[in-house]
Amino acid sequence: MERLRSLAAPATPALAALGAVAVAAAVWLVFSFAPMEKVMGMPQKIFYFHVPLAILSYVGFFITFVGSAAYLWKGSREMDHLAVAGAEVGLLCATLTLITGMLWGRPIWGAYWTWDPRLTTTFILWLIYAAYLILRSQVEDETLRAKYAAVMGIVGFADVPLVHFSVKLWSRGIHPVIERGPGDPGMHPDMFTAFKVSLAAMAVLFAVVFILRARVEFLRAEVERLKSARRP
Repeated sequence: MERLRSLAAPATPALAALGAVAVAAAVWLVFSFAPMEKVMGMPQKIFYFHVPLAILSYVGFFITFVGSAAYLWKGSREMDHLAVAGAEVGLLCATLTLITGMLWGRPIWGAYWTWDPRLTTTFILWLIYAAYLILRSQVEDETLRAKYAAVMGIVGFADVPLVHFSVKLWSRGIHPVIERGPGDPGMHPDMFTAFKVSLAAMAVLFAVVFILRARVEFLRAEVERLKSARRP
């Protein structure tokens, strides 16, 4: 873990620069290269940011799930630090997913919000991890805080597959079920290229924010340890 932390610090500026270049490339591809969708028109361009954000929210919550399970198994404080960092970055991505979805839905479906199965399960997921962070802020004992949060981080992840498969589990809703064959992305090849670049760019930015947030958590824990050592 120490080696990973030492390698992450110098890599962060390079990742940030790579992320900036990737985002610029993604924006150009989305608005200048990918063809306009015939039915939805310009509002469909939100898709290239909305879907990657949703995927990356899953990644953040998966990090919380793994870190929480590892903490309960090994009692590793470092894994607890990674878990909370994953939850915060995942919640940020989930928030942006909801916002971009609402902005996309208004011109296409005529409403910012409906209780569609995917929207509802995503909102529940957002509430779970918002509650996870509130729980962490309310429990003062460090060990109890980590244990309670770990249990919630593991149980809460059960909503992720519900979100992902909600359009197939519940037929009613505004999100369509797209049937694709093997090797068929379900969109024009140029659209798929723009989507892949956008996803890669957002993933790099996710990595940068996650590394910075994890470093803050490790530094906070180190400050608390030094304060405890100085107390008589």
